[in-house]
Amino acid sequence: MATGREQLETAKAEALEESWLAKLGPGLVTGAADDDPSGIATYAQAGATFGFNLLWSMLLTYPLMVGIQVVSARIGRVSGRGLASNMRRIYPPWILYVCVVLLLVANTINIAADIAAMGDAFRLLVGGSAKWYAAGFGLLSALLQIFIPYKRYVAILKWLTLALLAYAATAFVIHVPWGEAARRTLLPHISWQQEYIVTLVAILGTTISPYLFFWQASEEVEQLRATAGARPVRKAPEQARVQLSRIQIDTYVGMGFSNLVAFFIILTTAVTLHANGVTSIETSAQAAEALKPAAGDFAFSLFALGIIGTGMLALPVLAGSSAYAMAGAFRWRNSLELKPALAKEFYGVIAFATLGGVALQFTGLDPIKALYWSAVINGVISGPIMVVTMLMATDERVMGRFVVRGRVKLLGWAATALMIAASLTMFYTLLV
Repeated sequence: MATGREQLETAKAEALEESWLAKLGPGLVTGAADDDPSGIATYAQAGATFGFNLLWSMLLTYPLMVGIQVVSARIGRVSGRGLASNMRRIYPPWILYVCVVLLLVANTINIAADIAAMGDAFRLLVGGSAKWYAAGFGLLSALLQIFIPYKRYVAILKWLTLALLAYAATAFVIHVPWGEAARRTLLPHISWQQEYIVTLVAILGTTISPYLFFWQASEEVEQLRATAGARPVRKAPEQARVQLSRIQIDTYVGMGFSNLVAFFIILTTAVTLHANGVTSIETSAQAAEALKPAAGDFAFSLFALGIIGTGMLALPVLAGSSAYAMAGAFRWRNSLELKPALAKEFYGVIAFATLGGVALQFTGLDPIKALYWSAVINGVISGPIMVVTMLMATDERVMGRFVVRGRVKLLGWAATALMIAASLTMFYTLLV
């Protein structure tokens, strides 16, 4: 006979199970934010330079993205803490401080590059000053994060994921040789030329990035706090089946959405730019501009609008992941549900990262060099952060009896090994 407490806990678990679809989001938003304007530039360069020959990379990265993001999300939901908070409890402080400071620097530079691309895209559509448009987008993003509570804000982010459909739509308003594209995807032509390898490393660094780990783990904690009856899984094991299943579905959908959009960007630029001899693209706005004579005004407009929409989705993820990491490292109060006066340091980091990115627009910063140094810093910290994340996910001090096992553990370590190899390859290409 079940006790009153057991009946109450069962009822809570059933309520959580019934409403999982309404709360689907951390994985979806994380995956969509991965296709930020900087990522779009990387995928556009891959398509313009190599045509269909790098479409296969989306099949490679999908299961690895799923593995490491599921691990990150589980750490947040099981422990009730973000990655930085858990790192602080287990590892020497200097490791955490170095990682979060480098993450803040890389994210701020990435924000600068993203809002520069957004300003350029808006200029292409309406004319005017790209820098001031960029400043407006950055300021708007900062205000939305600081003054809109989490429950309402996450709904905005979910709707912004629809902006990515612009890239799928672009592929269907141009002529695509689908048979050849499918053949090159499933039977790839792999080259060992330096430019091909460097582009492949860039794709890996774009799809598997440290800020995504911190963001998804922290959003699981946010969702935990915002849901009545929800508790960390290690303290409420009766919720484990529902929540771990939800995380898996959410992440599979989110990362699938991310890679599908990236696939369409490579496909579109391969058909339009590569096929017409345009093989050098450095920014997403350049890709949109180059698309116009090859694919027409409608495709150009869809691509440009997609840059703006995905930028508005990516900016809060970049700034928010920095804030969660810093707050976890220094034990600050942190939640997008809190009013600014109750989490001044947390929102201060969001403002610093976002407005710092705006300020860089007026310093003569070269957005291409910004992306380069952001990639270098991410290359430095990705492997170590992934190693620490995987160690935490298999540590009973963090996960209790819900340590990751089986396929998730295998995929997580595979993604970690690949990123370390990619980072070493990137440094090798810098030295030779």
